[in-house]
Amino acid sequence: MEKKIPQYIDKQTATLKAESYCAYQERSQYEVRGKLLDLGMRYDELEEIIAYLIENNFLNEERFANAYARGKLRIKGWGKNKIAQGLKFKQVSLPLVKKALKNLDETEYLEKLKEVLDKKNESVKEKTAYQRNFKLTQYALSRGFERDLIFFMLKDSEL
Repeated sequence: MEKKIPQYIDKQTATLKAESYCAYQERSQYEVRGKLLDLGMRYDELEEIIAYLIENNFLNEERFANAYARGKLRIKGWGKNKIAQGLKFKQVSLPLVKKALKNLDETEYLEKLKEVLDKKNESVKEKTAYQRNFKLTQYALSRGFERDLIFFMLKDSEL
């Protein structure tokens, strides 16, 4: 399978495409850079377009980090560890990752953990409470929730 070499497009067209790409949903700089590279942009023009997008508020890393964290919690049911890992993968800076995680609503976060545990509990076949809690803990850990919160939730509930 041959790798397709991107065709060069002019800076104005690339800027318009990047604007619409960012307007559709929040994007990280990493995603926009990748898109511009796919369009065949050279490094100097690419950086100018990124600067333009930031100046005109099409691109905002903090806004992206907050939207990503809220979305992954609400829609995917991810915990803070998995959200942080996803943000790092998108090359968001550590201070912004911490800020986005701090901005998550704690009540909503605990409710989501309980919801994830309740839903998984319905499909767990283990008979003993120890085995059941082990399975539920492993599942919640894989979803990115913190071990101490999982133990707290399992101890407090009648799962």
